[in-house]
Amino acid sequence: MTPEQYVQQKAAASGSSFYYAFLFLPPSRRAAITAFYAFCREVDDVVDDLVDPSVAASKLAWWQAEVAKAFAGTPSHPVLQALLPHVDHYKIEQRHLQAVIEGCQMDLAQTRYLDYPGLQRYCHLVAGVVGEVAANIFGQTQPQTLLYAHKLGQALQLTNIIRDVGEDARRGRIYLPMNELQQFEVKAHEILKRTYSERFTELMKFQAQRAHAVYDEALALLPASDRRAQKPGLMMASIYRALLREIEHDKFQVLHQRISLTPLRKLYLAWKVQALGRT
Repeated sequence: MTPEQYVQQKAAASGSSFYYAFLFLPPSRRAAITAFYAFCREVDDVVDDLVDPSVAASKLAWWQAEVAKAFAGTPSHPVLQALLPHVDHYKIEQRHLQAVIEGCQMDLAQTRYLDYPGLQRYCHLVAGVVGEVAANIFGQTQPQTLLYAHKLGQALQLTNIIRDVGEDARRGRIYLPMNELQQFEVKAHEILKRTYSERFTELMKFQAQRAHAVYDEALALLPASDRRAQKPGLMMASIYRALLREIEHDKFQVLHQRISLTPLRKLYLAWKVQALGRT
């Protein structure tokens, strides 16, 4: 299996909404974003799949060293072998990849966030930086486009957090800020035990309203001159916002299940942005 086949398989197997946005890209840009996305999946899977935190920490340390080796010209992992030919052309820097690893290390060291500013730091590393790299690959020409991409990455991550409350609870993690749990009188043990209440629903409404506001802020930042090039990001915004509305429609029944959109609906939403320019 070639490195290119490896990253393609990794991206397709994830079933992620990102995959549908990549389908409409020209071959070179699609190859670059697929390799970068596969890297993000590799390091994220370290945290999600390994039960022993010390083993996961060692694996992430290995990835830190592997990224340094790759940017020195000697990558050994197929993901970085696939990514390296694109780094100069699409302005992908070592600090971008190291930031994603740092965000995953936060998952090993921290299972609670005191407040929203603390959560924003995590979102910056695992999603904002990813958005910036993606914007470069898609073809940004205006500095403000990176601000849009960073903000959009944050909105997508907030949607992930809302969708995955129950799944994260099974791993002992709560990403919802602790001071906001207190504000709505929701106890951490209620989330860990996946107990629904009107208080929980109100807390989640608050989370969804904030996510929608961040989507609006992001879209307002996108310069008109870069809108066509950034269509894959707009596809992601459309898919994830539809998911957020689905969760709202289902009254935030996220503690016992993972609400998702069908592949056909994701493809339709991506096509609608590509063909009609509508999110």
